[in-house]
Amino acid sequence: MVGLGALARKIFGSANDRVVKALRPKVDAINALEAEYQALTDEQLQAKTDEFREQLANGAKLDDLLVPAFATVREASRRVLGLRHYDVQLIGGIVLHQGKITEMRTGEGKTLVATAPVYLNALTGKGVHVVTVNDYLASRDVEWMGQVYRFLGLTTGLIVHGITDEDRAAAYKADVTYGTNNEFGFDYLRDNMKYDRESMVQRPHHFAIVDEVDSILVDEARTPLIISGPLEDRTEFYNTIDAFIPLLVEEDFELDEKTRAATFTEVGNEKLENLLSEAGLLKGESLYDVENVSAVHHLQQGLKAHKLFQRDRDYIVRNDEVVIIDEFTGRMMPGRRFSEGLHQALEAKEKVAIQPENQTLASITFQNYFRMYDKLAGMTGTAMTEAEEFMDIYGLEVVDIPTNKPVQRVDDDDEVYRTVGEKYNAIIQLIDECREREQPILVGTTSIEKSELLANELIKAGFKQVDLSEPNAFAPLYADKETARSAKIFAVLNARYHEQEAQIISQAGVPGAVTIATNMAGRGTDIQLGGNVDMRIAAELADVPEGEERDAKVAALKEEIEGLKERALAAGGLYVVATERHESRRIDNQLRGRSGRQGDPGHSKFFLSLQDDLMRIFGSDRMDSMLQKLGLKEGEAIIHPWINKALEKAQQKVEARNFDIRKNLLKFDDVMNDQRKVVFEQRLEMMDDEIVADAVAEMREETVENLVAKHIPEKAYPEQWDTQGLQDEVRAKLNLDLPVVDWANEEGIAEEEVEERIKRAANEAMATKIANYGPDIMRQIEKAVLLRTIDGLWREHLANLDHLRSVVGLRGYAQRDPLQEYKTESFSLFESMLANLREVTTGQLMHVELVQQAPQVPTNADLPQMEAHHIDASTGEDEFGSADQQMAAARAAQAPANRDPSNEETWGKVGRNEPCPCGSGKKYKHCHGSLV
Repeated sequence: MVGLGALARKIFGSANDRVVKALRPKVDAINALEAEYQALTDEQLQAKTDEFREQLANGAKLDDLLVPAFATVREASRRVLGLRHYDVQLIGGIVLHQGKITEMRTGEGKTLVATAPVYLNALTGKGVHVVTVNDYLASRDVEWMGQVYRFLGLTTGLIVHGITDEDRAAAYKADVTYGTNNEFGFDYLRDNMKYDRESMVQRPHHFAIVDEVDSILVDEARTPLIISGPLEDRTEFYNTIDAFIPLLVEEDFELDEKTRAATFTEVGNEKLENLLSEAGLLKGESLYDVENVSAVHHLQQGLKAHKLFQRDRDYIVRNDEVVIIDEFTGRMMPGRRFSEGLHQALEAKEKVAIQPENQTLASITFQNYFRMYDKLAGMTGTAMTEAEEFMDIYGLEVVDIPTNKPVQRVDDDDEVYRTVGEKYNAIIQLIDECREREQPILVGTTSIEKSELLANELIKAGFKQVDLSEPNAFAPLYADKETARSAKIFAVLNARYHEQEAQIISQAGVPGAVTIATNMAGRGTDIQLGGNVDMRIAAELADVPEGEERDAKVAALKEEIEGLKERALAAGGLYVVATERHESRRIDNQLRGRSGRQGDPGHSKFFLSLQDDLMRIFGSDRMDSMLQKLGLKEGEAIIHPWINKALEKAQQKVEARNFDIRKNLLKFDDVMNDQRKVVFEQRLEMMDDEIVADAVAEMREETVENLVAKHIPEKAYPEQWDTQGLQDEVRAKLNLDLPVVDWANEEGIAEEEVEERIKRAANEAMATKIANYGPDIMRQIEKAVLLRTIDGLWREHLANLDHLRSVVGLRGYAQRDPLQEYKTESFSLFESMLANLREVTTGQLMHVELVQQAPQVPTNADLPQMEAHHIDASTGEDEFGSADQQMAAARAAQAPANRDPSNEETWGKVGRNEPCPCGSGKKYKHCHGSLV
């Protein structure tokens, strides 16, 4: 019996079908212009850009220009790249322009899809960011798709690791800027550590299209982007701690592989107390005395390093360094480090040089960074499984775009074996069968360790791994059938061969090719049956000069690849094999999606064992005993659609749990984000103000008021005043030697009079400094001191918030909401930071003395040594390699004449010394513009 929902979808179509159908008229309108635009000369087509910009200047909206702009890009692409947008690609482009997520299958040409919405939105002159997952794709796409933009008169820029600030600023000024999510976020944080507007590189965040949006906004969203600087060297301490861990036995600790947590038992604590005591590292009597917090923390990190982190799975050792392996992509992340001392623990474990720990200088999550864009869109092959999260966190709707040609890939049911050995035997047998019939096969593994284990098994079975340093490593596969069959070669694509990624993927579709890859490796590069013609031309004809000889060789290569493609098609297309299930269905779907591109035939199958990580962690003991009772023999597999459904349900539970983790972390980060906005906005205001004397004077007065209130309680008698304490603090903090004790003996003196005398003396002392050094020099000093003090206190505040975040969860045991506790205490810490800002700034300025020359306002060269990290807040792992701007822009756009006293959003930019628009009669800085 058909359910009512299914019946309704049959009759009316799904909600997604209706969205796609509603866009068809626009595609028809674009198609209607095709003949007209094909008739235009290059100059006439290029002139469309100025024509569109003029229309926008005259009040036209981007939506009004969508049809002609898309038609222009399609024709430009046809002429420049030889690629004409399919109708479904135009639909995908319209969805991106609408600020939604486009889900398109692998091989449907997402890179080309982005060109039309990018061009349309770049016409505003505000800049468009195209965000990719790695530097290779950013560099490739800006050159490849950039040809279209440059043909149409737009400028392009590229942001990759290692370029100078001057190059970054130029790239951000371009109409279209390509770069990685890490670099965009890193630049935002760095900009907010600089000391003048001119050295900042980013413009306001207008529109971004995020490629592989699920990877960036879901997988990496659990983790904040962090800029940090080094602390002191503690090599000996780490080595001492590391020596203790191998002395522990199983009864000394408990491990939780799901959450990657490690804790010591009572027995373990006692053993460690004795070890620390003998080493002279134990302070007090107990391991858990407050003085031993650091030692306990590093002991736990050492335990995790030894028991939970595996070499060649989580990291590799290369050139005497511990290099992180990204858990999502399987790629090396050189220069990135685990946080909280974990990286140092791994370096001690592997006996390599130990680098110092880092202090957080600035941080933001990708969730809050990308929510700053006025408009955000994304594209990927797999987003539907996370549609709820995209809508909940980012307000992004996911639209599934139909394929250009029907998908012919056959997805087989999973084969489940009892042991890993049986599973690998079955995989190797299938690989051999595919090679015999010349069917290219891609085997996806979950880690470097697993890929190399399978590679060793293949070598035992008579296969040979290709030497990628040889220029014609894959040549045997291009030969006749017999030569290709007898070659028995395979390639491994993992973090160790990161540099050869494009080369390996370009050959993965050749008949008989065997490629072992970590699940996500090669993402963003199509596997083309027969091989990639452009890659082979670049590799084999690099030294052949332009001319008839080269043209003939190019033609011969194209003909050869076409023949290879026919052989691969005849063998059944690309066969994708997965060696185990990932905890996310999306990652599995990405691997499957490598096969069956553009209507090609293909095949996919998952081989599992009860010893796989996912099966083992989530309980497979009962299933194993059940299968033995049922008489499952060695080498036999259990295959049934019910198994697939049960595994998918398990994956859904894990996905839901990870979603909850990300959502919870975002709630905590939103608290910090609100404070971050206030601090960054204040910094920008101070950088923009030529004179900060008013703000400094206000801080000085408030500091005096706080000092007096501290030592002279309200309504207290003069004999109850702490005049000696006040006199000492005035001398220490304001550099003033005033007879406060004598004042208190004057008859009838009130606390207001004492406060006024101190303020007058402080103001006179500052006036004397200004007269001695000159107002221009003092302005520079005031701004320099103010900005440096803000930065120093903000870093301390971040450290305090980190510590608070790590312990606030324990409040749950007392039936108190950790989030609410975090909000309350973080606000108190923030108020304390602002009070310190007033006091420290005032104290430094009151003490400042110039000897020879005036200090300059800090420049870029004065920025602290820093590096970027991308740290998982729940595990401490480094995986690195907000809509508020919209509100600010809206305010600034409002004319002061339209200000509504009751609606703060209509006030626009308000000067600190202007009357507050609320009508209170106070200056803005003393009312709604107050720092607290």
